[in-house]
Amino acid sequence: MQALHFILSALFTLVVIAFLLRVLMPLVRADFRNPFGEAVLKVTNPLVLPLRKVMPPGKRLDPSSVVALLIVQFAGTALLRGVAGGGFGLESILLGGLYGLLHTVLQFYFFAVLLYALLSWFAGAAYNPAAQILSKLVEPLLAPIRRVVPPLGGLDLSAVFLLIALQALQILLR
Repeated sequence: MQALHFILSALFTLVVIAFLLRVLMPLVRADFRNPFGEAVLKVTNPLVLPLRKVMPPGKRLDPSSVVALLIVQFAGTALLRGVAGGGFGLESILLGGLYGLLHTVLQFYFFAVLLYALLSWFAGAAYNPAAQILSKLVEPLLAPIRRVVPPLGGLDLSAVFLLIALQALQILLR
């Protein structure tokens, strides 16, 4: 039973991350016209496009993408609670879903910043389409830190400080 719960949890986390990217990419003006952006659109379109018939898209924040993200998160939370034998109370699903979404966002950004820092060590990695989207997602978080902590001897430590802050937020969330 634990193996089934783990597999379902991992799959739902990947789907939630796809919908999270659908929300975040327009906010940071990332390009959907690359293979990575097109994959996000293909995964999320079956739920987002029908919602757009009810809710018109916004300029940068698309309400139908946000609602689709919440629907997927709450459905995943309900299914995982059912598999684990937990209750289906509306309050527990809503609170568990919001907690799970916040945890996923923090975890996503932790690994995104870590991957961004690692990719900076390799020449030519910045030209990868996924790395360009990663840069658009991470740079808005690193820029304020860079204003406070300048590079030390050519070494940019802003990613380290952001990783520490994200980890501290995850600890506080527990």
